[in-house]
Amino acid sequence: MATAPVHTVLVPGLLCSARLYEQLLPAVWSYGGVTIADNRRDSTMTAMAQRLLAAAPDRFVLAGLSMGGYVALEVLRLAPERVTGLALISTSARADSPEQVASRREQAQAVAVGRFGELVEAVYPLLVDAANIARTDLADFWRRMALDIGPDAFVAQLTAVMGRPDSRPDLASIRCPTAVVHGTGDRLIAPENAVEISRAISGAELTLVPDAGHMMAQEQPGALADAVVELLDAVTR
Repeated sequence: MATAPVHTVLVPGLLCSARLYEQLLPAVWSYGGVTIADNRRDSTMTAMAQRLLAAAPDRFVLAGLSMGGYVALEVLRLAPERVTGLALISTSARADSPEQVASRREQAQAVAVGRFGELVEAVYPLLVDAANIARTDLADFWRRMALDIGPDAFVAQLTAVMGRPDSRPDLASIRCPTAVVHGTGDRLIAPENAVEISRAISGAELTLVPDAGHMMAQEQPGALADAVVELLDAVTR
């Protein structure tokens, strides 16, 4: 545990509410204050990052999962001096491919014609390790988070994700202690993205978690907590 408080800002992913981090909170809170960023109200990564910075203390550790990682990388572009440690979880530094953009536009159109609930159900099997698809607790958890966010905020988030830049050229400039954590069974964002990020950031610690897909925070919460605690320890040394 830190001898002086460390504030941590946790950034949820696409269509993920504050519930995403409920199992991580006790470990992080033992080091100091915790803020969960609000990324439901903006349609660009820059605006999401600016909202986060406006609400955060002067210095903080930053952790983001999936889209939360995209926001975190935008924060590092805007105010790197304020971030004392970084955890990039189940995420990528790449911009969307044309195929991903087309898929997200189809999702937005589905929402526009009232198929939000259908989309939430259809996405779930891609979010977990193949061995965990039958776990009704994970499916129910995903459904609750999606309903917390709702269709309007989801479309705004899709717009932000589609418009994000390629962050790979910026990775080498990151100087704070960094943890890169990814499930080996992630079929939404391949683990190769984590390897790419960790190689580009000097001193980054890569943790590949078996038996976990994109919902690693629920599939393997202990492994994620261990990686984040190790980061917090590095920040406070």
